[in-house]
Amino acid sequence: MPTVSAAVSRALLTCTSEIFGVMGNGNAHFLDAAVRSDFRFTAVRHESAAVTAADAYFRITGKLAIATTTYGAGFSNAITPLAEAAKARIPMVLLTGDQPSTGPRPWDIDQTAINRAVGATTFVVDAQRPMAIAFEAVAHALRERTAVVLAIPYDLVADEAAEEAALTLADFTLDPGYPSAAPELLKQAATTLNGAKRPLLLYGRGARLADAAPAITALADTLGALSSSTVLAPNLLADRHGDLGITGGFSSPETAALIQEADAVLVLGASLNQFTTRFGDLFNDGAHVIQVDVAQAATNPRVDAFIRADAGEMAEALLPLVTPRQDGSRWVQQVQDRLEKTGDQEPGEDIAPDGLLDPRAVARTLDTIIPKNRVVVQDGGHFIGWGPMYWGVPGPHALNLVGTAYQSIGLGLASAVGAGAAAPESTIVLASGDGGFLMGLADLESVIRSVRSGIIVIYNDAAYGAEIHQYGSIGLHEGPMLIPEVDFAAVARGLGAQATKVRTLEDLGGLRDWVAQGSNGVFLVDCRISPEVRAPYMSEVLEANRKAAAVRG
Repeated sequence: MPTVSAAVSRALLTCTSEIFGVMGNGNAHFLDAAVRSDFRFTAVRHESAAVTAADAYFRITGKLAIATTTYGAGFSNAITPLAEAAKARIPMVLLTGDQPSTGPRPWDIDQTAINRAVGATTFVVDAQRPMAIAFEAVAHALRERTAVVLAIPYDLVADEAAEEAALTLADFTLDPGYPSAAPELLKQAATTLNGAKRPLLLYGRGARLADAAPAITALADTLGALSSSTVLAPNLLADRHGDLGITGGFSSPETAALIQEADAVLVLGASLNQFTTRFGDLFNDGAHVIQVDVAQAATNPRVDAFIRADAGEMAEALLPLVTPRQDGSRWVQQVQDRLEKTGDQEPGEDIAPDGLLDPRAVARTLDTIIPKNRVVVQDGGHFIGWGPMYWGVPGPHALNLVGTAYQSIGLGLASAVGAGAAAPESTIVLASGDGGFLMGLADLESVIRSVRSGIIVIYNDAAYGAEIHQYGSIGLHEGPMLIPEVDFAAVARGLGAQATKVRTLEDLGGLRDWVAQGSNGVFLVDCRISPEVRAPYMSEVLEANRKAAAVRG
């Protein structure tokens, strides 16, 4: 008979092929069973990276991945990315050790309580049903679109597992049971769209997960509407004529202006958070906003009508109810000249007034160098929008911002590990700031070891840039916000990557040559950028803070 750990591994292998983790006492027996089978195991150097890499893997492939850590300190090291996965609704399984079934030891903590606090559900393995419990955990993660923790008590890891009935994942409920839109709500939505002169379809990650691109394209084309994505679904409509690109703080000025003119907005699978809605300024006051989402209720007070339904099913159900527009009444044709400007961003100067690089010019130049077959992963920080604003991506899978749901930084390097496993044929491009990069530095080695072709771009302003702009600008002492300038190129070379320090745009020539030679291995560009160039989305944050302070009196 197999051990409990082997039985769990056997069940999980029928659900996925990828594991990211760090070995310790609590998961050693599980990893032994896993690596002796057909699992692909990528070792990382910090437990946080295990969960982040599994998260990124799902965002790119749509397939489940396993993260694994030991109990105690190994488990608690992974809490930040576990909270991110739960808040971002990422189906992901963290397999971890846990206290013995007989009770806690002096070093044990209540891991189930911690999981509950961050929004993750715990499944505790026993010796009687280890495979069934593993399948239950996976089914819950996929059905509810959330992170789960599969815990093996330490005293059971090597025990013999009881014989179980033959089971597969198909024996468990995977259908989330989202309701179909009520006929009267469908008619009301169709009436609003048919009566609009300037209809807009705004779609997000929910539309991508629902494979709704064909239906949304057909609906937008029938209405002669403009369309736009959130940052989590860029280029979902495959360069549809009339698609404005990314909505919100990362959009171009022309995109923002056109969205402001919409008189009816159908939101499909997007949560309408404060950044997407530009802190309430995205739509004009007269626009009628209809949100379609699988959430229980509208996620923004700006929504006029909420329909709980799958984004793809809703778009398909609306198609026979909307009236095709004649040429003269198609908004997309009325703004032909303006559509050409929706990709225009402020180019920036090569060198900012303080003598350091303008990050806008850096991003613009890098877009001409980085291979087109790219998958971009972003860390968090002030720089976060330069990639979405200036870099094209081949589809929604190719732009990933792990950390934004929980507003964390330091997850970029680990995201690149997951991306490398998810898209080995692509060049993985990591954009990071110096603060977040230092936070995750242990896994620079993991990236260099595991990524076939990777480019790391560090926007190095020798500071926590978001804090400089948000708090230094209102008079808080900048001392705690500053970071001594680090030579990241030297660090990367010491771990086996190619790297260069970039102080002028001409210094990117080494990266250009590397790309021309085949882009093999990892190349880091340490770009010394000006802290004085403020991103437009940060200006929106500051203005929202100012207004909130004024309201408070």
